[in-house]
Order: sequence, then structure tokens, then C-alpha cells
Amino acid sequence: MTTPPGDSLLFEVAAPPTPVERLLRLAGQYVQHNDTLDRLLRADSPSGPDAHTASAQQLASATRAAVKALTDERLFASRELSDAVVRLQQLAFLSDASIGQPLATARMLTALAPAAAMHCADTLALELRRRRRNATDAPTHQLAATHRTALWEIGCGNVVATSSQGRHYVHCLDEHVPIGTLRALETSGLAERDPKSAPSAYQAGPLQDRILLTSVGTTALAAVICSPSAPSTTAAPAATATKRTARSR
Repeated sequence: MTTPPGDSLLFEVAAPPTPVERLLRLAGQYVQHNDTLDRLLRADSPSGPDAHTASAQQLASATRAAVKALTDERLFASRELSDAVVRLQQLAFLSDASIGQPLATARMLTALAPAAAMHCADTLALELRRRRRNATDAPTHQLAATHRTALWEIGCGNVVATSSQGRHYVHCLDEHVPIGTLRALETSGLAERDPKSAPSAYQAGPLQDRILLTSVGTTALAAVICSPSAPSTTAAPAATATKRTARSR
């Protein structure tokens, strides 16, 4: 029996996500979970109370895994970081609590989860940056401020897209994301659409395209999150959504 060459044993292995990337991905999972609940709530035929059970269980597990990844960093237990851990533990509890609840109640319990996960990612990134402030080998990343803002809004689940009579629109809950910026992010592989997955803008209206971060977009945002020119993310997520705005090309 011959031993195969050493090169034949080598293969590409994807690097595990960083704790910040894990939190950004978690936010995206909550966005998609909430979109699913919204579609079920707007369906003509009512769904059973267990329609979202598997998704909620997966989210609770993913959130607890994110807490472990954060605590494994063994960072200085600042008040901000301690609050972030508590917030994530609350998200896991709320995801578990939503199982078996009526859809409307389940949707309410995870309504603020995407923004909360994003703000926890921002807090963790700040703590990591403080710890590595004197590192000489810290990588540098270039990302336009408008792109950075757009990626943050997308991560929070604030951006959807629609089209009507040949015109394309971007609908935002907070910061304005120009359609040109969205197209640039899609072209560069930083953002992608999940067609007809987001709830309609009005009763009985058509489903909208949810804009999501790609894995590349998640990595790019994780690298620049909480940098001086990034959008302000220190405030806690608002309890109520801001007014929706639409922009056309």
C-alpha cells in the first residue's frame, strides 16, 4: 500500500467566521425569519402555531452559539460588552419563547432581533479594536461611506426593492440607500436579493425583494464596522420603525 503524495491531502477549508461576522450573519437570519412570519401572517389560509418552530429553534441555538463565541474572546468585561451578552441571551430566550405562540405574538417577540444583533456586533467590534489598537499588522480596508451605510442598513433588515412599470425602487426604513449604491453592491457581490420574500408595502400588495448581505458583504462590513466614518450605531435600536421612504432611479 502506497502513501499518497502530501499535496493530495491538501484541500481548501473555509475559515470559520469571526465573532463579529457570526453576529452579522445572525442578524440576517433573524431578518429572514421575520420575513417568513410576515408572509405567513398575510397568507389567505391560516397556518398552525408550529409553522415557525424549526426556524425559531435554529435561531435560539445560533444565538447561544454567538454568545459562546463572544465570551470565548475573553475580552475585558466592560459594561457595554456585558450588556451585549445579556441582550443576546435575551434574544435566545425570546426565540425559544416564540415557539408554539400564535404567529402574531411570535413575530412581535423577534421584531427587534436583527437590529439588536447588529448593535451587539458593533459593540464587539469596538472592544476588539480597542484591544488591538497597538497592533501593527491590522489589515486596512477601503469601503466608501455610502456603501458602508448601505451595508449596515441591509444588515438591519431595513432595505427592500421593488419594480413597477419598468421602474425600480429601493425602500428604506432609516438611512436613504440610493439605487445606484445598491446596484454597485450587488455587482461587487456584497449584497444580493431574495426575490419576493419580504412583505408587501401595503395590504394585498405584491411581495418585495429582500436585500441581504452576502458572505463577502458580511466580511467587508465586519472589517469596517465601528470605524470613525461608519454610521452611528451606538444608540439602542428604536422600539418603533421609522417611516418608510421610497426612491426611484
